[in-house]
Amino acid sequence: MKAVRFHEYGDTGVLRYEDAERPAPAAGQVLIEVAATSFNPVDAGIRAGYLQPVFPVAFPHIPGIDVAGTVVGLGDGVTRWSVGDQVIGFLPMVADGAAAEFVVAPADVLAPAPTTIPLTEAAALPAAAQTAWQALFEHAGLLAGQRILISGAGGGVGGFAVQLAKQAGAFVIATASPRSADAVRAQGADQLVDYTVTDPADALIEQVDVVVSLAMGSAAQLAALTGLVRPGGVIVTTATPAPADEDRDVRSVAMQLRADADQLATLAKKVDAGELRVEVSATYPLAEAALVHELSAAGRIRGKVLLTPAG
Repeated sequence: MKAVRFHEYGDTGVLRYEDAERPAPAAGQVLIEVAATSFNPVDAGIRAGYLQPVFPVAFPHIPGIDVAGTVVGLGDGVTRWSVGDQVIGFLPMVADGAAAEFVVAPADVLAPAPTTIPLTEAAALPAAAQTAWQALFEHAGLLAGQRILISGAGGGVGGFAVQLAKQAGAFVIATASPRSADAVRAQGADQLVDYTVTDPADALIEQVDVVVSLAMGSAAQLAALTGLVRPGGVIVTTATPAPADEDRDVRSVAMQLRADADQLATLAKKVDAGELRVEVSATYPLAEAALVHELSAAGRIRGKVLLTPAG
């Protein structure tokens, strides 16, 4: 099969599109013919070696933590799935991923793919939508009527976070660049802050109950975001951790995504019910994976970008 692999940590030049052995499912696993995977910033962090202490991988390594595809093989003991089922999943971080024609996955991390969108587009859902859900509801405990600031709303996680927060009845303030502004407004943001010209603190008329920060930032920038949270509130981060403010009882949560097949199935049902939109900004063949990583490093990716096997 064809796959994207890297044999050492490094810049985008270490990514190779090459022949690799087709995997076979072990007990408790399924073999999936990949329709698409999606690019996530963590893919670049793992490739570059920045995340080696947290997510050490064995070489050669195939990236791609999201998968959408069709079950074509079953390992021993798998009864939940059948050959021909269309599935989505968030794959283990250090195992070989879905930037390939085939991938093996633990059967218990998979959920039925939504049926109202193309299977390829469903690859945009697992990591990003689950990150948004867990940040908002498991870590922040977002409630109707609260005010939330979503920093970095123009990314893939941000698009889902804005939609889910708005559906939960929150007043949603979102920071995004001009190139993402229209998309973020369409996703339901009540107030948009162009962070390239305006500091969020200057745009807020009152403090917020929740901040969800989805972007890297300096210590000063994260401390400033914490300062925007009202006493008793919370700031949740997915990238750079933010300081808490114990004097004002402001909690800080540096979250890490976990796989939850039931939660993912619920999100897929929301897509089919028309309650959650999956928006894909671009699709590239696997052979151009290095280009996608380069575009990300240059800050030229908006929303979710997919990678699909040739043919």
